[in-house]
Amino acid sequence: MSDLFPPFAPDPDEPRRRLFKPVPVRVIIPNIITLIALCLGLTAIRLAYEGRYEPAVIAIVVAALLDGVDGRIARLLKGTSRFGAELDSLADFVNFGVTPALILYSFVLHDLKALGWIVVLVFAIAMALRLARFNAMLDDPHRPEWKKNFFTGMPAPAGAVTSMLPLYLSFLGVPVEAAAAPVVLVYLLGLAFLMVSTIPVYAGKNIGRVPRHWVLPIFVLSVAVFGLLVSFPFEMLTLITVLFLGTIPLGVMRYRKLERMHALQPVPVATEASAPGAEPPPAA
Repeated sequence: MSDLFPPFAPDPDEPRRRLFKPVPVRVIIPNIITLIALCLGLTAIRLAYEGRYEPAVIAIVVAALLDGVDGRIARLLKGTSRFGAELDSLADFVNFGVTPALILYSFVLHDLKALGWIVVLVFAIAMALRLARFNAMLDDPHRPEWKKNFFTGMPAPAGAVTSMLPLYLSFLGVPVEAAAAPVVLVYLLGLAFLMVSTIPVYAGKNIGRVPRHWVLPIFVLSVAVFGLLVSFPFEMLTLITVLFLGTIPLGVMRYRKLERMHALQPVPVATEASAPGAEPPPAA
């Protein structure tokens, strides 16, 4: 019977099998940035309910900046992944849908009782729908190349930054109290509509080269804007919000113009020889 079950001695030189495959660092770095942004968004909720609205707003703005960085870093490092894309969408929903709405509810919308809470739900759900549509459109192979330079509806970070305009004005001395709650309610509903609408918003993703004589002025302007944003953060955020909302009609006009231009372009007609299933012409 001992021959039927011979003793098994493992080969000491045989390499051990790894339970998990190693993950490149270039894939981890963008996800770490996304998680830091998510921590900022969650911390902003705590700061708001402690009455510390200024650092809460700054946390959301920094989270929006990190959101614009993580995807670019992932593409630069060639570290894009399906996991990272899903994590980014979940973080965007919390940072730009849930957090700003809860901050505004704690700040002024709570004076409207149940109506204020309903608006909070509408804004958060609108953000979720906007992100779901964005993810679905990424897989559309028939989307024209020129349309990729436009967002469909207001993008998530812009929706969060613009939604906190009442807070910016309050920090600048404008009275935003219980009497202003209905105005904030209408404003937040308008932003929710912009996010779920099909209104094209210019994205600026396909900006290529700039003329050489514009390089130095762009450097100087960038430094000036950064300095103003650090020195006068809420004045600049108010200005940026107003300018962004004002550029939406310009983006729509540009989109309609490009749409008409591409609609007038002739569509190649398949000839009899090039039609599917047609026999090739005889060789000379």
